Amino acid sequence: MNPTIANKKPALSGNLLLVGHEKRMRARLCAILSDLDYTADALAYTCCPDEAHALLVERPFDMALVDSSLAKGNGIDLIGALHARDPRLPIVVISDPAAEADVMSALRAGASGYLLKERDDTELSVCLRSALRGGMPIDPFIARQVLQSLVPADPHAACSPAAGRAGAVARGPLSARELEILRCIDRGATNREIAAALSLSTLTIESHVKNIHKKLGVKTRTQATFEARRYGLLN
Repeated sequence: MNPTIANKKPALSGNLLLVGHEKRMRARLCAILSDLDYTADALAYTCCPDEAHALLVERPFDMALVDSSLAKGNGIDLIGALHARDPRLPIVVISDPAAEADVMSALRAGASGYLLKERDDTELSVCLRSALRGGMPIDPFIARQVLQSLVPADPHAACSPAAGRAGAVARGPLSARELEILRCIDRGATNREIAAALSLSTLTIESHVKNIHKKLGVKTRTQATFEARRYGLLN
């Protein structure tokens, strides 16, 4: 299937890539994005992973909105490939409710958000606006589902020596500054916003974020906050 692109002229707001959404959902997303000042010629649609990669070569995108249940190809593999190609590209999954394993696979692959189609247009609009500003929107149902599987029944268990040896925290304790930055990330703040709030340079914040990712053994900000909660660092 050929991607649907109105024309090559980029909109003032940038470009968005929609992958795998069925016709009705695509129409909803187009209407929501129109309210966010994205014109029709700024939206590219495809249901094929290969075409998604081709579109990324052709022009830059502000964000990719992916339905993980692709008719052609594997949605999780596509998310991983898109993230590997451009780690700065926000990738938001908009899908039907999924099994916990599928959700975690999408987040581990590099998704920066996970939303449900069943939410109304206003809720999706707010979440997408947050993602475009660097936030990590997670549907409350998904967040509760994931956190219940990550947070141990005994919160002290995650801090025990045995848990530390087996878990990501063993890679190095977070400093007070890194914990402060991690709390800002958990609230959805961008690096620029964190830098302004802490009176630090953006480069310094980026360096701290890289260290946080390394110590927690993760690749994305979403994964960092999940792992931090798992080990009681944000409780």
